[in-house]
Amino acid sequence: MKPYIGHDSQLYGVEEHRLVGGKGDGMRILEVTNGKGIELAVTPDRAGDIARLRFRGINMSYLSPCGYVAPAYYDSIGSNWLKSFTAGFLTTCGLQAVGSPCTDEGEELPLHGSIANQPCEQVWWREEDGLLVLHMLVKDEVIFGRKLRLEREIRVSTLENSFEIHDTVRNTGDRVEPVEILYHMNMGYPLLDEDSMIKIPSVDVKPRDDHAAEDIENWMHMEKPAARYQERCYYHKFSGREGQASIYQPKLNMGLSISFDAEELDGFVEWKMMGVRDYVLGLECGNCYPDGRDVMRRTGMLKFLSPGEKKEYCVKVRMTEACE
Repeated sequence: MKPYIGHDSQLYGVEEHRLVGGKGDGMRILEVTNGKGIELAVTPDRAGDIARLRFRGINMSYLSPCGYVAPAYYDSIGSNWLKSFTAGFLTTCGLQAVGSPCTDEGEELPLHGSIANQPCEQVWWREEDGLLVLHMLVKDEVIFGRKLRLEREIRVSTLENSFEIHDTVRNTGDRVEPVEILYHMNMGYPLLDEDSMIKIPSVDVKPRDDHAAEDIENWMHMEKPAARYQERCYYHKFSGREGQASIYQPKLNMGLSISFDAEELDGFVEWKMMGVRDYVLGLECGNCYPDGRDVMRRTGMLKFLSPGEKKEYCVKVRMTEACE
């Protein structure tokens, strides 16, 4: 087929752009197209997260009212993380903390940690064996404190409509470090509305709080946007290593599925937020629950890395054009 084209980007490729204006001014955006229908906007200045996901021209992700926000605007106090929460298809939470602000062993920890507001120090990409592979390195290292690195590969297939996020977290310091990570994946309109069909084949579902418990029988049912809606979170447990979640929109005849190792990422969260303009479904795999690092320590769910140790995680996303 190559004799028919002048440049590979006629079919697929990666293009680097910079935003102009607003709080996202100057941010790098990697526009990735696989030639089959997937379009990703990857943000190297935000830990290599995925701001936009489109499939065959249809938006699949949720962008918060914040829009694009450069890391210079990040505020680490309390819940001020929300002021720069673009959401997008993927916001990575961690590495020192996930979930509610808290104090753990004397360390004050903000909402969802700081990694999503760390720029990548190295970014490059290549084509190999039917894949576009993006490489990114993020350093979460401070003097007198934690020294963690996130090495990320986003592997986008040019043969089918799927992509994978491969992360390696390394402890480059000289002390044992707690490590939390949550893949905050956010579904938005028009993929998400009251007709969307949600499947999470878990063996146990628990509400995060009393408010979520009041409507637990409807955890899989979406609703129309409602004023003053209060978020509901549900914690899912799987049998064995096969963690899965999917969403399908019958009006569009398309959806997506997420798969992951449910033993390595043993804290799956369904975030149901059916508010006006705050209309989003989070399908979030992680190695903890978002209750604060102090709670995870007390419950024995907190994970640790020894000096020189690494941990690898993989999340797979596949586009669908039928209800599965």
